[in-house]
Amino acid sequence: MTKAEKVQFVIDTLEELYPETPIPLDHKDPYTLLIAVLMSAQSTDARVNTITPLLFEKANNPYDMVKLTVDEIREIIKPVGLSPMKSKGIHGLSKILIEKHHGEVPVDMEALEELPAVGHKTASVVMSQAFNIPAFPVDTHIHRLMYRWNLTNGKNVAQTEKDAKRLFPKELWNKLHLQIIYYGREFSPARGWKLENDVITKTIGRKSVIDDYNKKRV
Repeated sequence: MTKAEKVQFVIDTLEELYPETPIPLDHKDPYTLLIAVLMSAQSTDARVNTITPLLFEKANNPYDMVKLTVDEIREIIKPVGLSPMKSKGIHGLSKILIEKHHGEVPVDMEALEELPAVGHKTASVVMSQAFNIPAFPVDTHIHRLMYRWNLTNGKNVAQTEKDAKRLFPKELWNKLHLQIIYYGREFSPARGWKLENDVITKTIGRKSVIDDYNKKRV
């Protein structure tokens, strides 16, 4: 297969498996999505979805959020992990949204990345999922799959994001990054991975990854 055929195979397989791609984090608007994505760092979406209702019951907009103290926020979000950093970030970004953006989440990558505790990946998720502006958020799962599929040699997520944007049509980015996440969870996880269930890696995967897998099976 040529590189272009491999890319098309990925697109077709994912579209067949995941024609619908609901956003895995529960939210009602760009602000609650931003907070949920921030909270999901080194946690699971399922866990975040159990905690956000408790937080959003008290504050689901920046004006109510700044009325809570950092400690009060931290107490609520503790189960998702990294709560000292996340609670400061949530309080700090809410304050900045009020002071600089009239309480609204800016539709601007740079402005998002300037907010406390908001990195490039979080900003990309908000741009793509809240505002439907093409972005390709790359987390460790997408990084792992793109490497397994031999579509990047990226040593880091930044390089993998560049490769993904180069290979896949822009109009598919927003849906595709969710499809890849869903596929990774179901068929190509980091732990307990079974190559025989992973049709994409089995068909177009990096030879060294497949060889390593088979060696371990012997």
